[in-house]
Amino acid sequence: MCQAELLLDFLKTFECDNLYLVGDLIDGWALSKNFFWPQSHNDVIQKILRKGRKGTKIYYIAGNHDEFLRVFAPQMFGNIVIEDTIIHTTVDGRKIMVLHGDQFDVIVNKMKWLSHLGSWAYDVSIMLNTVIAKIRNTFNLPYWSLSAWAKYKVKKAVNFISDYEESLLNYAKSKSASGIICGHIHHPNIRDINGLTYMNCGDWVESCTALIEDKDGNFFIKTS
Repeated sequence: MCQAELLLDFLKTFECDNLYLVGDLIDGWALSKNFFWPQSHNDVIQKILRKGRKGTKIYYIAGNHDEFLRVFAPQMFGNIVIEDTIIHTTVDGRKIMVLHGDQFDVIVNKMKWLSHLGSWAYDVSIMLNTVIAKIRNTFNLPYWSLSAWAKYKVKKAVNFISDYEESLLNYAKSKSASGIICGHIHHPNIRDINGLTYMNCGDWVESCTALIEDKDGNFFIKTS
């Protein structure tokens, strides 16, 4: 389950020129099975739209959970531009490719049934996260994700992440980009390899993180 309250708190802390929503903001897979849209989700959407009205350029990069939006790319709806892939120019002039990243996930593209099964198992672990989060909140402890901890303790998952990151960097290089920003695998990271920069923003389900570019063009991971 999305930590919508934490995301809303984060959105209130800054103003920006460009805001990239790197896929899966709307979970079409989950909504197709059981429609659930609480007020906290409305609050997040309203806050994003308000930033757009104040001048922030908002780019919605479609992911695999909201792939129904890809048929609209590239299109502008109000103050939001829907894209599949876009190039971001940093303050210091570097070209960074921004995409969700599911295009490089073999399971998502070749074995969708297994991907949906994994999504079900993931949903169960997220429900456990919610229970744990409430208990930790009672004792004023910071948010911690059981599902993220378990996933990154599995050797195969670690190997998959490494291969995934390298595939994306190779793609960025083929497009003459200086680096790449993605999401999809829920693992926040900034990694430099051979002059290229791989960046993953994480999510607002497990890691509760975002990527921020400062006024000098430096990127860092912001944790809630």
